[in-house]
Amino acid sequence: MQKLMERIDRQDELLLSLQPSGKAPNPIERIRMFDNQDLCMLLQISKRTLQRYRSIGALPYKTLGKKTYYSEEDVLTFLSGHVKDFKKEDIAFYKARIHNFFQK
Repeated sequence: MQKLMERIDRQDELLLSLQPSGKAPNPIERIRMFDNQDLCMLLQISKRTLQRYRSIGALPYKTLGKKTYYSEEDVLTFLSGHVKDFKKEDIAFYKARIHNFFQK
């Protein structure tokens, strides 16, 4: 048991030494992504509506495996550009929801 605890302690020290100290986060780590379900819940739209926005090229997306993701920046740009579909006061509401989503 003593050897096991010593080994775990060494691994902890090794992991702590590998962590960057005081470095700025990698830009890729700062990109926030939504999947279909997240975006449908945030925008209060159906999956089919989301598919339609993708099909017409209005909402950029990225596919990883069989899952579709949307960057926060692309979603905010989409909301700003589609004022016809969303009322202006709704855009501020959705931006606040997106911000709060990542604060959890």
